[in-house]
Amino acid sequence: MVLINENYNRLRGSYLFSEMAKRISARGGDIIKLGIGDVTCPLPPAVIDAMKAAVDDMGTASGFHGYGPEQGYIWLREAIAENDYAGLGITPDEVFVSDGAKCDTGNIQELFADKCTVAVLDPVYPVYVDTNVMAGRSGDYDEEKNCYKSITYLPCTAENGFKPALPQKPVDLIYLCYPNNPTGTVLTKSELAEWVDYARKHGSIILFDAAYEAFIREDGIPHSIYEIEGAKEVAIEFRSFSKTAGFTGTRCAFTVVPKALMAADSDGNLHSLNAMWNRRHTTKFNGVSYVTQRGALACYTEAGKAQIREIIDFYLGNAKIIREGLHALGIECWGGVNSPYVWLKTPGGMPSWDFFDALLDAGVAGTPGAGFGSAGEGYFRLTAFNTRENTEKAMERFAKLKL
Repeated sequence: MVLINENYNRLRGSYLFSEMAKRISARGGDIIKLGIGDVTCPLPPAVIDAMKAAVDDMGTASGFHGYGPEQGYIWLREAIAENDYAGLGITPDEVFVSDGAKCDTGNIQELFADKCTVAVLDPVYPVYVDTNVMAGRSGDYDEEKNCYKSITYLPCTAENGFKPALPQKPVDLIYLCYPNNPTGTVLTKSELAEWVDYARKHGSIILFDAAYEAFIREDGIPHSIYEIEGAKEVAIEFRSFSKTAGFTGTRCAFTVVPKALMAADSDGNLHSLNAMWNRRHTTKFNGVSYVTQRGALACYTEAGKAQIREIIDFYLGNAKIIREGLHALGIECWGGVNSPYVWLKTPGGMPSWDFFDALLDAGVAGTPGAGFGSAGEGYFRLTAFNTRENTEKAMERFAKLKL
């Protein structure tokens, strides 16, 4: 018999969002979905025009494109470096275009040894944990503590302002996500600098998920970890067009791996993670389609930038409605200012899956905090990605809840 990768046996139940979908489907009826972070606004007109033109290119012998560079077309990589990283010293050959930040944050762990130690925020986006479970870094699951024995969890709760303490012992890989999913909270530049300093001191590598940076509106909040001095020596950054430009179904993202970032083999010899990721990327990926990349390039035109900001402002308007609606009901909540996510404390300390079911009975679906980790118990996530009408209607249904 062929043997399986037994690390998969350590995974806990079904994937969070699959379980949610199953319960929503079983309940049926008119359900307003404020759970999964899928967008509802159409693609920006500038993106549509660019993709239509690219389709026309594909219909001609001179404009047809087959396999492109696996790392992404140079014109898109240049635009990313010039716009998203202006003044930060990131070069196009440090940018790798892909079909999603979820894929990249899940796949990046392949570059590191099985024995590397991992730290995650708690609550945490499940992909960071599950992919390390699959790779064998998690250890067994502790049923009593509701966590994996070999993963370092850094609690983010109301008591610490959802800003975790630095690990008490050295760890190799640190997953950070800011603006944070699921709590919607942010770090200031000085707070993020503490993590970079920690990584430099202990030889750690930070895996920085900045998928929601375009939602930042307040001053003093870094959009990129590379705004911190020394970060290019200790950090990989992930970004996505999904939530910013509505590419959830179109699929385009990118990962930045600085050439200054090195890691050692078992003999102590240093190796370029940029070169390793390039090798992995070109071996396992054939690149994002020409049409999609032309659409992504349009995001950096003046028209594209203005249209995207208008869309994000719309979602932030929804977040404000959710946040103010919860406050009016006496429900404590966070986020929704520099993020599309609002993180609330369940009324009366109700378990988060119980609150999920109660809210579902009222016709609204959100995401139970327990699905993001043990520190998420007693909390609940709502997203601002629905329509304005549905968002307002959802808050009306909230007001009718009897708990």
